[in-house]
Amino acid sequence: MNILFLMYPWSQVDPETDSTIRLIHECVSRKHTVALATVHNLTMRESTSMAFCNVFTKSDSLPSKITTFYKNANFRKFKLPLGGFDSIIMRSNPPLDVISVNFLDSVRNDVFIMNDIDGLRIANNKLYTSSFDDPDNRFIPKTYVSKTPDYLESVLENSATDRMIMKPLVGYGGSGVIMVEKQALSSFRSLLEFYISDNKNYVILQEYVEGADQGDVRILMLNGEAIGAMKRVPAEGDVRSNVHAGGTVVKHTLSKTEKDMCKLIGPKLVRDGLYFVGIDVINGKLIEVNVLSPGGIMRINKLNRVKLQAKVIDFIENVIKTKKNIQARQTEFTQAIADE
Repeated sequence: MNILFLMYPWSQVDPETDSTIRLIHECVSRKHTVALATVHNLTMRESTSMAFCNVFTKSDSLPSKITTFYKNANFRKFKLPLGGFDSIIMRSNPPLDVISVNFLDSVRNDVFIMNDIDGLRIANNKLYTSSFDDPDNRFIPKTYVSKTPDYLESVLENSATDRMIMKPLVGYGGSGVIMVEKQALSSFRSLLEFYISDNKNYVILQEYVEGADQGDVRILMLNGEAIGAMKRVPAEGDVRSNVHAGGTVVKHTLSKTEKDMCKLIGPKLVRDGLYFVGIDVINGKLIEVNVLSPGGIMRINKLNRVKLQAKVIDFIENVIKTKKNIQARQTEFTQAIADE
């Protein structure tokens, strides 16, 4: 297969913890042709969407250690048509570069894109959690989004609890996530003005979920089903559990509530073409859905002695195999009609 990873620059990869490089290594180990490009490498030639790619040089031997693989990687540079790939795996960091996905529109019917570009368009920010059918807020915490300081102040003031979580609508890695309290309402306006920044940014206020101080759970979902999880414990004095924000990870087994939540959201994720996502859960409540470059593969692998990247690539290979079988049968049937 020919596989393109549309991702962040290779120089920004941390081989010790990065999930994308584990997917790449799995593809290379299976002798697939693997190319890398960033969204800034996308281009168009004579109305054909293309990318300036770094293509892995194939070798008879492949280091099993990821750090060695990263250090010794050799590339050849080519300008390649996007339509020549069997699959494009989207792994760029948030926020979504909206223009970049327009380059992919012309090949979406010919190339399996994971995750689907329409799915990315609708789910690339934190509003997506509100699209799940959960009218009683069993799994989705009550969420308020606005650019209007007066409204957000009233939300905090009238909240049933003394504290809420505030965060920017667009962001990742726990950036900008803080806890706000009613007793600090007098300073809340200045915080809002900083976050909103001259009416440029939306702000989220979300009900505080009890147990948030003890950490959250990252669940990786593939084709609508949970394939692995870990618990992230925040650093002392920090409300954020993200590892990039200083949190640590421990082994986790999904609770019945978490399994029920995955069953609720799984079918919609698949319908939206969001085949590989990371969801963040606190005390059985869905906090965020990460669709662009969900991480956690390395840490979940280490905690559970598994190899999640193999499951992900197995899924992609099966999709491509099924697609090619359908195309071959269509060609066969078309020829049979032509021969009559």
